[in-house]
Parts: sequence; structure tokens; C-alpha cells
Amino acid sequence: MNLLIKNGRVIDPSQGLDEMADVLVEAGLVKEIGKNLKAPAGVETVDAAGKYVVPGLVDMHVHLRDPGLEYKEDIVSGTKAAAAGGFTSLACMPNTKPAIDNKAVASYIINKANTDGFCNVFPVGCITYGMGGERMAEMGELKEAGCVAVSDDGRPVANAELMRRALEYARGIGILVISHAEDLALVGEGVMNEGFTSTELGLKGIPRVAEDIATARDVLLAEYTNSPLHIAHVSTKGSVRIIREAKARGVKVTCETAPHYFTLTDDAVRGYDTNAKMNPPLREADDVAAVKEGLRDGTIDCIATDHAPHHLDEKDVEFNAALNGIIGLETSLPLSLKLVGDGILTLNQLIEKMSCNPSKILGISRGSLRVGSVADLTVIDPAAEWPVETEKLVSKSRNTPFVGWKMKGVAACTIRGGAVVFSR
Repeated sequence: MNLLIKNGRVIDPSQGLDEMADVLVEAGLVKEIGKNLKAPAGVETVDAAGKYVVPGLVDMHVHLRDPGLEYKEDIVSGTKAAAAGGFTSLACMPNTKPAIDNKAVASYIINKANTDGFCNVFPVGCITYGMGGERMAEMGELKEAGCVAVSDDGRPVANAELMRRALEYARGIGILVISHAEDLALVGEGVMNEGFTSTELGLKGIPRVAEDIATARDVLLAEYTNSPLHIAHVSTKGSVRIIREAKARGVKVTCETAPHYFTLTDDAVRGYDTNAKMNPPLREADDVAAVKEGLRDGTIDCIATDHAPHHLDEKDVEFNAALNGIIGLETSLPLSLKLVGDGILTLNQLIEKMSCNPSKILGISRGSLRVGSVADLTVIDPAAEWPVETEKLVSKSRNTPFVGWKMKGVAACTIRGGAVVFSR
């Protein structure tokens, strides 16, 4: 596809670029970046005046529910929601039915995304067969099939010896291990963060140390084995501190957080709102402050959505019985842009955390507008204001605590491989 994107503020932290310029795309690749470029014959023009032109956003933590749970989301609806949110690439987690623990399931996801999807999909395979935590999956086969990482996300690998061997094996074949850091014995029957709010509501709490202990264990295993490790959905001040100290020691650890962990506290659960029930749970104000500081000082490398769609019937129940998770692909960008407005991140730092860093961590050739690179771009309108309305969400599911919120900032145009896959 051939495009000329004109008059935008082009921001690409991968090459230190931040200037008013045009971007010419030919044959699905970035052909030229410069001022006052002329459109060759037959080239479609996109006017980006007043907007940011950035490398396509990359979400390294998404649940597409396909195969097996398509009533919640599928590859078509999930990638369409992603494109509406400005994302051109996703890494999808393996807790499907069947789980992504073999080549056939991984190949199915890649093929369906390539033929029917609205953005690139990179599967994350299982660490253990069926995510059962007992026997290590064939990571070599999963990598050959196109998986960019392995994780049992949704469940931790409780056996420390098994996690050690997984880290060693993954290092040997060059695939990333993503840790769901949670001590299930400490979680027990908890359904929200343990604290004043849980006590007041009469709900069993999950202590933040359940995350901290598991984070510390996996960081120490990564240090011992000299293996890369990525910690998913960081939500506590303890985890931020542990990871910060590990990085200072030279441990090969990276991590992510999600917009709900720097936007909401456990007060959102009041009224027993099941759309505020997630895992890890929403924490307290000091945890939110620590997550923001972790983003600011670089301890937290990425912002991911942990997009977790559920059917209404799985949320419109008693709080204890409701499933964990919220959708996030369509609200991530404006919630994250608020970090820039609040002075926590610069715009360049935000694009790093939402495009460049996840690409680098996953080892995929995205997150850059260098000449010759794949033309995945997001055109952002930072001034657009819009309400979150249930009936206008693109995802199949509606489980979000942000319905009724007024958002500022939106993806005006999403371009994948030089083709416009979404335009507002």
C-alpha cells in the first residue's frame, strides 16, 4: 500500500525523532520521512495536522480468547478493537481452550490473524502443558511455530525448580519467559486487595505480599540462571521496588503495568462493581503512586492492557463468583496519555513504553519508523474528547469500569503494513 501522511508531529524514540514532518509509505514500508514531501501519482494522502504520527502501538499482553472461548472475543473482534485503540501488534496469552501449548494451536492463531485480523498477532505459548504447572511444554516447537514468548499467565508456575529449568531452557533457545507473579497460598479465597476497603465491604482480601513474594522468587531465579525474565501486570509498590533493585544489580528483568493500575484504586470496587474485579486486584493509593514512579524512572518498561474480555453472564453475578479481568484495548491510549498531561512521562517516553520497548522485549521487528521498516503507524489525535459508551465499544465484551468516563486522546488512524485498518 502507498500512503503519504502529511503535516503531523512525527515521534520515533527508536531514532530520536520528534519533528513536524511527512511520512511516505510505499509497498508497505516506510520510504521517506521529511518536510513538504510530494505525493507520487496514485498515492493516498492522510492529513495528520494537529496530530502525532508514531510507530504502531504494541500491546504485549492481550487475551483474544480464540480458540475455544469465542463467545467472549475472537481474533477478528479482538484485533478490530485493537486497531480502534491504535494498536498494530498484539501478543496474545495462552489461556485459550485448548491452550497454546503446541504447534497446531499457535499456527491456527497466526494464520487466522494473517487472513482475517486487523493487526499483527504474535502468540505467547505455555510454559507448562495445559498451564498445569507440572510438565514443561515443548518451547522449541512453540518458537518454531511463531511464539515470541512463553507464559502460564493466569496462573503462576508454583514449582520453583520447574521455573528454574524453564528459564534455563528458554535462555538456550532464545525465547522470553513472562511471569504471572502470584503466590496462590497467600491469595487463598481472596477476591480483591486486602485493606481498609475489603474490610469495609466484607470481602476476602488478597495481600500485596502475594505478588511481592512471587516477583522476588522469579527475579532471584532469573539472576541465578542469568536468564531474561519479564514480569507481567505489576501492581504493588513492593514489586516495583524489587524490580528496581534487581535492575540496579544487572538482572535481566523487564516488566509491564496496565492503565488500570495507575488510574484506579480499590475504591473502584465499592458498590461491588464486578467490572473492577481483576487479577492482580486494584491496589491502594500508595501502590498507584509507586507504579507511576516506576514508569517515570524507567523501572517499568511497558504499558500493556491485559485485555481480558468476559461475557455479561460472567460479570453480572455476585462479586465472589465473578470472573477476573477487564477489557482495555480501546481505553489504554487516552488513560496513558494522561500520564503525559500530568507530567509523569514525556510523550517520547510514553511512545517508548507503548511501542518501542515491547517490540524490543519480544524481539519483533516493530516499534520503529526507520526507512525500510514495516509501515505500522498510529496517528493520534491528542485533543479529541469522547465518552466511553457501552454500545460503541468494538470488543465483543463490555466488562470495563470506565463506562461513562470522559476520555481525551484517541487513535485517529491505524495503519498496518501500509494499509489503513482503522480510521475514525
